[in-house]
Amino acid sequence: MSVSCTVVVPTIGRPSLDVLLDALAAMPGPRPAELVVVDDRPAGSPLAVDRPGLPPVRVVRTGGGGPARARNLGWRTARTEWIAFLDDDVVPDPDWYQRLARDLADLPADVAGSQGRVRVPLPEDRRPTDWERGTAGLATSSWITADLAYRRAALAAVGGFDERFPRAFREDSDLALRVMDTGSRLVRGQRRITHPVRPTDRWVSVRVQAGNADDVLMRRLHGPAWRERADAAVGRRPRHLAATAAGLAALGLAAARRPRAAPAAALAWAAGTAEFAWARIAPGPRDRAEVTTMALTSAAIPPLATWHFLRGAVRHRRVAPWRGLPDLVLFDRDGTLVHDFPYNGDPDWVRPVDGAREALKALRSRGVRVGVVSNQSGVARGIITRDQVDACMARLAELLGPFDTLQVCPHGPEDGCDCRKPAPGMVKAACAELDVDPARTVVIGDIGADVEAAAAAGAGGILVPTPVTRRQEVDAAPRVAASLTAAVDDVLAGRW
Repeated sequence: MSVSCTVVVPTIGRPSLDVLLDALAAMPGPRPAELVVVDDRPAGSPLAVDRPGLPPVRVVRTGGGGPARARNLGWRTARTEWIAFLDDDVVPDPDWYQRLARDLADLPADVAGSQGRVRVPLPEDRRPTDWERGTAGLATSSWITADLAYRRAALAAVGGFDERFPRAFREDSDLALRVMDTGSRLVRGQRRITHPVRPTDRWVSVRVQAGNADDVLMRRLHGPAWRERADAAVGRRPRHLAATAAGLAALGLAAARRPRAAPAAALAWAAGTAEFAWARIAPGPRDRAEVTTMALTSAAIPPLATWHFLRGAVRHRRVAPWRGLPDLVLFDRDGTLVHDFPYNGDPDWVRPVDGAREALKALRSRGVRVGVVSNQSGVARGIITRDQVDACMARLAELLGPFDTLQVCPHGPEDGCDCRKPAPGMVKAACAELDVDPARTVVIGDIGADVEAAAAAGAGGILVPTPVTRRQEVDAAPRVAASLTAAVDDVLAGRW
């Protein structure tokens, strides 16, 4: 494959994953650089994903963070120009690799994404059920990640998928709108997948009403015209609200012993429910099972849809635009990651602060790269050697895990270099080494020079004060955290 691409498949371990992997292993064509399977189960034995014919496969685990977080972890751990997302319940056509390569080749720089084409097979011997018709809507939907490739840089620029969408609903539309808001375009390619109708029980249409809360979030983030921009169908919420109000009125009037008004309200509820049920029954097979399911669920859906809408209105009454996680977090070493022993050249004295290992593990587990930016003027002063500094850095990595970049300034204050903090040199060098935008970078340190270096490089800064931190530095810091753990918690929560 001439285009640098990683395929990301989030999964909860459904049997359909094996069907997808078998199809990817068997098809001809140029392989992508890597296949990342994101295991989004809270627990469980390792997935059996290896098959002859697949590209290099890597499995990462979220611990059950939901589809948005799973996709984010997948693209964050990839290093290719393009990220192609596939759902675990689709079957690509045999020429999918070849068409993917052609779809992505030579796209203009302003094109940030390419969507594949979806077919949903429906029964040929009968009319489709309500659930089957709903699934068939995927064939004409815009920007669904059942098969959608994005430039990695475009995902990084907007922070990826908004993890406040807890289910596989609207999170892909939200991402598409944010990417297009940057001035980029999304296009449709020629590759195709088949999306079978997943077997389910009769109450599935009741459970999916939770998506009404996500619609509220979409409106809060993108305004009242979001449906038009996302090509999303207009729902029946006003009718559901009217039917629910009529039902509640009937109950209230009956309790108040209003014998004339209560039946009128009940009749209005019955009429609204019957109209809704018939709208779902008429185009379907109209067999006993389907009619019974439609009758039962049509009575339950309006109040549940209204409840979830109101729940969303309360929960999302104050929402800020999604920032996502930074691509890189850089830490000062002495006083931040390890206890400060001035001019330390002895690896045995490298002693992590409380919570350092856990904080770094939390960042790595979410696909955030980590590094160190450290002033070591003891080298210029002749107190320690560069070899001793390197030995201490090696001990740091041994204790706290591998770092993606290690930047050291050996100069003294009088040397006038551009790397010694508060100068931005080390921050810029770390970003350049990892091809990360400084605007998607956070620097965490214990003195004012750390956050000043961040600001000078165009990065975010978080100050974690220690007894040596001056009051003026705390007052001037853009963001302050009580501890290293608290600082990382803020980063993971999008407060950076």
